[in-house]
Amino acid sequence: MGVEIAISVTREETRVAVLDNQVVTELFVDRPKKKDFVGDIYKGKVIKVLPGMQAAFVDIGLDRAAFMHVSDLSVGTEPGDTLVDNEDDDRSAELPRPRRQTARPIESLLQEGQELLVQISKGPIGTKGPRITTYVSLPGRFLVLMPNVDHVGVSRRITNDEERHRLKDLMKRIRQPEYGYIVRTVCEGVPEEDLITDVKFLTALWEDTLKASNSQAAPALLHTDLSLPLRIVRDLFTKKVDRLLIDSKAGFDEVKDFVRRYLPEQASRVHFYDKKQEGLFDHLGIEMEITRALSRKVWLKSGGHIVIDHTEAMTVVDVNTGRFVGKRDQEETILKNNLEAAKEIAYQIKLRGIGGIIIIDFIDMERERNREKVYQAFSEAMASDKAQTRISRISDLGLIEISRERVREDLLRTLSEVCGDCEGRGYTKSTMTMAYEIFRDIRRIGSSRGQAQRIVVGANPKVIDLLFESEHGSIEQLEQEFQHQISFKADPLLHLEQYDIVVVGRAPTRAETRNAS
Repeated sequence: MGVEIAISVTREETRVAVLDNQVVTELFVDRPKKKDFVGDIYKGKVIKVLPGMQAAFVDIGLDRAAFMHVSDLSVGTEPGDTLVDNEDDDRSAELPRPRRQTARPIESLLQEGQELLVQISKGPIGTKGPRITTYVSLPGRFLVLMPNVDHVGVSRRITNDEERHRLKDLMKRIRQPEYGYIVRTVCEGVPEEDLITDVKFLTALWEDTLKASNSQAAPALLHTDLSLPLRIVRDLFTKKVDRLLIDSKAGFDEVKDFVRRYLPEQASRVHFYDKKQEGLFDHLGIEMEITRALSRKVWLKSGGHIVIDHTEAMTVVDVNTGRFVGKRDQEETILKNNLEAAKEIAYQIKLRGIGGIIIIDFIDMERERNREKVYQAFSEAMASDKAQTRISRISDLGLIEISRERVREDLLRTLSEVCGDCEGRGYTKSTMTMAYEIFRDIRRIGSSRGQAQRIVVGANPKVIDLLFESEHGSIEQLEQEFQHQISFKADPLLHLEQYDIVVVGRAPTRAETRNAS
């Protein structure tokens, strides 16, 4: 089986998986309650200009203000500014957009209260609001319209020079004056009529957006992109895809109509999955891959494993031999484990959508040529990555440093949340630690003024069990020392790190009643 696209649609969420030879290579999740705003166009109002950061915050009507750097601002730029084109368009999550590098400070270009037409280039990630740009990009099936840039570019993935020249010459003839275009990879071999249709469609879309901007006050949503299934069809349903499966009848009809209109030659590859006894993602083994993609530890076929930890500043990947002991010398065993880990790490990075700084700690190798082999294997595995990535060579400490473009929340943030028990630490205090904290509080109460008849401690059953099993001697000592009767009550509603201490016999003070967390 070659390349497949599986689309699972429910009322709560839409999930899309791209498989290559039955291996999940990309995964997208869209939930109405957690919308992906990338590509939406707004009329916004500047609420704060930050000269020290050369940036501004813009109110576009969302919960959090949007962030814009001066390099994303086309207002007031001067002739001669450097134009940088991004022609790698095969990304459904990020629109290709030009960027000007200007020496003019942002305070001379923007002022508070000023209204701007902007587009979200990166959705909200964690506690950060969306990132926006004034360089608007409107993607079509074959072209991407850039109304603020007078430039024609061709996707780098079209490698045939003759075809590149044909497409560029054709676009210079049929394009709207002073509008810029990126010719997408799917344009290879496409006739002139299809490109003319795309030009007309995108031009009308942009004119409608301008009309909406003129008639609405900021902040306002002017244009939103297609639904996730239609975006996937537009961006990824190429001739290389053998089959597209969708398990919703309404979604199937919508996708089928879209394909018949824009890709009639591929309509026969769209199929409705109607086996109610087994879900589509279960049938294709995708659910198992999603579970694996959320795991901290990922096992390798040889018996080794990798551990993926997310921190505030970076993602750290540790490579371990685990149960893999090899057959010959130690260096060969380590090399084989590292080579297998390199491919799996690259796969996990792309599948999980991990961005920012990534540090990989390979097992130390003594020979330089072995370190080079591992570096080359990892670089080759990352070569198909659609996100912009910089990879350093393996250091003397066995580390590879990676800077990977973060365009949306990674899979872990999308499908999970911070643990309510450990608050994201990954650990809770031990039962012994909690028992000794309770003893310290009892000593504080016993040392205070006044006498009490009884002290009642409520705690998690695990803590109570430990106190009775191995700490009864300490309890007796405390009762003799402070002349208090101490009783314990197991409360399953209390978290492991919570407990209550109540002093019976007089009104307890604030210091005597505690709910630790």
